[in-house]
Amino acid sequence: MSTKLSVPNPSPHLIKEAERVKQASILLGQSTNEQRCEALTEIANALNDNTDEILKANLIDLERSEKEGLNKSLLSRLQLTQTKLKECIEGVLKVSKLADPIGHRQLHRKLDETLILERVTVPLGVLGVIFESRPDALIQIASLSVRSGNAALLKGGSEARATNQEIMNSLDKGLRKTNLGVGALALLTTRQESLGLLRLDRFVNLIIPRGSNELVQFIQDNTRIPVLGHADGICHLYVDASVDIDKAISIALDSKVQYPAACNAIETLLIHESVAEIFLKKSIPIFSNAGVTLKGDTKSQVLGVKNLATDEDWSTEYLDLILSIKIVRNVDEAIAHIRKYSSRHTDAIATNEKKVAEKFLLSVDSAGVYHNCSTRFADGFRYGFGAEVGISTQTLPPRGPVGLEGLVTYRYFLRGDGDVVKDFASGERSFSHTDLPL
Repeated sequence: MSTKLSVPNPSPHLIKEAERVKQASILLGQSTNEQRCEALTEIANALNDNTDEILKANLIDLERSEKEGLNKSLLSRLQLTQTKLKECIEGVLKVSKLADPIGHRQLHRKLDETLILERVTVPLGVLGVIFESRPDALIQIASLSVRSGNAALLKGGSEARATNQEIMNSLDKGLRKTNLGVGALALLTTRQESLGLLRLDRFVNLIIPRGSNELVQFIQDNTRIPVLGHADGICHLYVDASVDIDKAISIALDSKVQYPAACNAIETLLIHESVAEIFLKKSIPIFSNAGVTLKGDTKSQVLGVKNLATDEDWSTEYLDLILSIKIVRNVDEAIAHIRKYSSRHTDAIATNEKKVAEKFLLSVDSAGVYHNCSTRFADGFRYGFGAEVGISTQTLPPRGPVGLEGLVTYRYFLRGDGDVVKDFASGERSFSHTDLPL
């Protein structure tokens, strides 16, 4: 999505659709836990029944997108195999088994004898979700939206239009079998609608972009609606002086190769100078056999890395089998490099020294900071969230993989019996501020 595009006012049709979804969000927000769990079960059943049609539609999208020159990483995200779809359906059912995020009383306080204050979790309202290439994101976010009591306006990329429509047909079919109806989820289909969505601040409470850096940055720059997401996924692994070399190579390989198009794959490998020679001697053939192109600074080139890394490489998210390598003097230099170039997504250290690990964990300001494990673990499903709506690299919560807890807010409920402030201002009454059981 080009940053040169202007954001138009939403069309009358889009406003009408947004009003309908907003109204549906009120009903959904008042639904019971059992109703929302039942809805997810029906959605999973409908997706399962419609598997063949969804996969056929995905093949159509893949063939068309390949002819149109869609790049390899986006084609990888677009592809929806039978196994991947099955996992998505299982994910919907797992979300239904998660604890209800709505109605949690976080605070219960007696201000005075007849004045009781509560803070209770409630749905956000309406989510605006814009995503590229990944049709599985539609399933994940729709299930999390329903489970958390939120309605959603959903806009996928044109490259996945046939797949998204078949998935939406299944979502509608599932919701029709419940008391929640079909109005809570709506699929937008045009570029103008996705642009107009950015101006729907009267109806949409949160925008969740999932896609390229350009897409996320454009949305962040062109809406007054709060945005949850991250623009870059420039992740690092630092291999320390005190380390199990074979274990570190295994972590590095998984972090880069297991799924290179993912935002939690490493793009830069930092290696302590004292172990660089042995690490590279053992790892270069392994990376080569895995199809990874290595780019290195001048020190790593002396030790066998063929391609030179430029300054631009340190701030590049490859989303491909390319890895930049830099040799550093110590953990402090590694931390300084990460602070300069990291996108604050996920960064890791491989070390046997607990003090060095703790220094790294406390000094690297990323949403996820790992010790002796792959950065590919940065995922809502792997965290036990059931699924995620996305990963947030912002400082304020929610941060990291965002599941149900990131889709609720809270309200203060105050119940009284004709209480008025003047009685407290005059000193006739005083606050007790007594905490009650939650």
